[in-house]
Amino acid sequence: MKALMSDFRDFLIKWNAIDMAVAFMFGAAFWVMIKSFVDNIIMPPIGMLLGKVDFSNLFISLDGNTYATIAALEEAGAPAIKYGQFITDSISFVILGFIIFMMIRAIAKLKRAEEQKISQPAPIPQDIVLLTEIRDALKK
Repeated sequence: MKALMSDFRDFLIKWNAIDMAVAFMFGAAFWVMIKSFVDNIIMPPIGMLLGKVDFSNLFISLDGNTYATIAALEEAGAPAIKYGQFITDSISFVILGFIIFMMIRAIAKLKRAEEQKISQPAPIPQDIVLLTEIRDALKK
C-alpha cells in the first residue's frame, strides 16, 4: 500500500497531473464552444440548404408511434434513435478533432524549432579558431 501511495504521489508530481487536469478542463470548455458553434452556426444553414431540415428533430421512434418533435417523444418516454443529434455531434467531433490536430501540429513545429536552436553548436570564438590554426601549422 505504501508503494502504491508513493507511486501515485510521484505520478502527481512528476507526470504533470496538474497540467493534464488543466488541459482536460480546457478541452471540456472548448468542446462546449465547438458544440454551440456547430448547433447554432453550422447546422442551421445546412438545414436550410437541405430543404429546411431541423437536425435536432430527426429521429426514429422505436415504439411504433409517431411523434411530432423530440420533446413530445421524450415526454412520452419512448425510446428512439436520434440520428439528427448524432449527425450534429459527428460534425462537432470532426471540427474539434481538426482544431486539436492543428494545435498539436503547431506545438510540434515550435518544439522542432526550439530543438534545432539547442542542437546547433555555439560558434567557436575567433581566438580559439586562430589558436587551432597556429597549432595545426606548428604540427606540419
